Amino acid sequence: MRLLCWVSSLLFLMPILAPAPAMGQGLDETSGPWVMERSGTTAGLRGIHAVGGGVAWASGTDGTVLRTEDGGYEWQSCAMPPGAEKLDFRGIWAWSNQEAIVMASGPGDQSRLYETTDGCSHWRLVVTNPDKDGFWDAIAMWTPTDGFVAGDPVDGHPYLGEVTSYGYPSGFGDNALYWVRANTGEGAFAASNSCLTLGPLRTTDGTSRDAWFATGGISGSRVIHYRHFNGDEPERMAVGETPVNVFPKSKDGGIFSIASAGDERHLVAVGGDYTKPNDSAGTAAWSADGGKTWTAAEKPPHGYRSAVAWDSAAKAWIAAGTNGSDISYDDGKTWVPLDDGNWNALSLPWVVGPKGRIAKLDEGKLKGK
Repeated sequence: MRLLCWVSSLLFLMPILAPAPAMGQGLDETSGPWVMERSGTTAGLRGIHAVGGGVAWASGTDGTVLRTEDGGYEWQSCAMPPGAEKLDFRGIWAWSNQEAIVMASGPGDQSRLYETTDGCSHWRLVVTNPDKDGFWDAIAMWTPTDGFVAGDPVDGHPYLGEVTSYGYPSGFGDNALYWVRANTGEGAFAASNSCLTLGPLRTTDGTSRDAWFATGGISGSRVIHYRHFNGDEPERMAVGETPVNVFPKSKDGGIFSIASAGDERHLVAVGGDYTKPNDSAGTAAWSADGGKTWTAAEKPPHGYRSAVAWDSAAKAWIAAGTNGSDISYDDGKTWVPLDDGNWNALSLPWVVGPKGRIAKLDEGKLKGK
């Protein structure tokens, strides 16, 4: 956990990745609706991004990056980015079997972005966090040249720093807008690369962007909604802050993950206290008005949850954490347990966890199907 997020718009990013050696094939084991796969690593995995068409990328401790091109039958071990032997890759974002960017989380220069354009045979260091007190928590992108990195403030001031050129690292923090102050003890969590979520990118009448990011800590949790619009009218920005008085107020508690249902209105946030994984109170809330108001789940998940995602195929929400996963068919109001596995992060149909755990969702085994 670190002091509150700042959000930086990333422009002019990315290129592409080449095949790396196969690491084995799927297992027959299951955990509820999750079918276990052989990752070929014992690294703790917290980054996962499903591209589609059977392509997905995963990342974790000790500079680990994995990739599958065949729906998880084989996970390939990628070449390690330069100087990443001791880095913790908490987030990954990809666009194809060739293009991806991976984010390391850590204090100061241990927070970095690397990109690959040749199927992860080679990596290029894009930027190292120039602030010794900084810490990056999440990455989310619309396109290879447009997205956000969420991280800690510098000197205790959360800020929005827009990057308008490929001028890293000096681009980070340039033209920063100090638009919200951190409360005492407020922070954000880099548990699953999902304290930040994006709305749809609309370009019909200009370009409009929505981003939500979530906090926790001893002062309580908040969801901060950033909206940027650039059309025929002058460029403008709106920011809204909503206290979410559902989650536990502790240095180890709050919102760990927030997700959108692919629109601008339906959101779900999950969390709890990661030191009390079996406590179900204060682990989920939902919003039907774009995050302006939040309501606690009537029947919450059965423990702390570090990740949540919308399953468009099942028309349901799925949440996962260190004591299992749950599903909600009524927009986050009530949750039903799916399994009791140990998980960190979601990008459906995949879920990842400690010691190289990767599993794929079998939609046919979902309760209520």
